[in-house]
Amino acid sequence: MLGEYFRLALMVALGVLLIAAAITDLRSRVICNRLNLAVALLAPLWWLACGLEPWPGMAAQLLVGALVFILFTGLFALGMMGGGDVKLLGALALWFPWQAVLTLIMLMALLGGAVTLVTLIHHRIAQKPGQPEIPYGVAISIAALWVLGERYFNQFA
Repeated sequence: MLGEYFRLALMVALGVLLIAAAITDLRSRVICNRLNLAVALLAPLWWLACGLEPWPGMAAQLLVGALVFILFTGLFALGMMGGGDVKLLGALALWFPWQAVLTLIMLMALLGGAVTLVTLIHHRIAQKPGQPEIPYGVAISIAALWVLGERYFNQFA
């Protein structure tokens, strides 16, 4: 029973961090390194709370996190994503099994399109000069919250 409360506390902590990431990205177009570090450092506690074994469970989580980080670092290098977004995705990939990470990425892409569209419309209506900066952390955070809560809200899973 205590383990369930600890897992719930970790989920709530992750949820609060994700909401903070979305808000700060909306306000300043920056996701703080400390926030991303907190998400990454809470992941091993999550693994322990879920009973993940060091091999292959924890090793697989580290591999998934590294692969996601490397993949999205390439998009950063092409100017398609911000550095904070890449770090947040890499840290989040430490929390979820690879199947859920794929769901997260697909949801993030769909939500990112909506965030981009809304940002472009707002930019045009406000007649702001230059190119708009897309707060992609909003899409990442909503997608991660969705994946995090899916097991509790989807009765058919």
